[in-house]
Amino acid sequence: MRWDALFADLESQFEALQDTDLYGEVADRIRTEVGKITVLDRLRGAVNTVVRVELNDAEPIRGMLSRVGKDCLLLETERYEEWLIPVTALVAVHRLGPWAEPAGPVEGKLGLAHLLRGIARDRSPVTLFCSGGGPVTGTIDRVGADFLELAEHPLDAPRRRSEVYNVRLVPTQSLRALRRR
Repeated sequence: MRWDALFADLESQFEALQDTDLYGEVADRIRTEVGKITVLDRLRGAVNTVVRVELNDAEPIRGMLSRVGKDCLLLETERYEEWLIPVTALVAVHRLGPWAEPAGPVEGKLGLAHLLRGIARDRSPVTLFCSGGGPVTGTIDRVGADFLELAEHPLDAPRRRSEVYNVRLVPTQSLRALRRR
């Protein structure tokens, strides 16, 4: 009987040790996988979630995260505004769900420049928020590799020569957010 109790005790200790080793190995693997997740992967897991975004040089924005591209994200607010935000402008994002997702075949390729060119093609009036300055309104005329040119005019006026009072070159690295109604 004493031998049976001793063997039972040794077997339970051995099983506990194996469980501890397995737990440690699983925890290490999880830490390694989490270490590969990017900010944009983490944000993709929150698509269709209402989030609050804090930005450099701009007020926080609350809205539904509708898309995440290669280097930017798109928020839709309750006031029917769309906000295009470069990931470099993010200070913090609140109210994310628990999941992260890898980029899809198209989403991972569409970057800020592609989306800015689409807005320029649509001729939509926009409000730009840039580092070190206040909001600027107008229409994007052209988008280069690392800049955009904004024809400044009142937001409620169409882009006409008579309404344009300045053409501003904005390096995309200084862009903090773009609002489109």
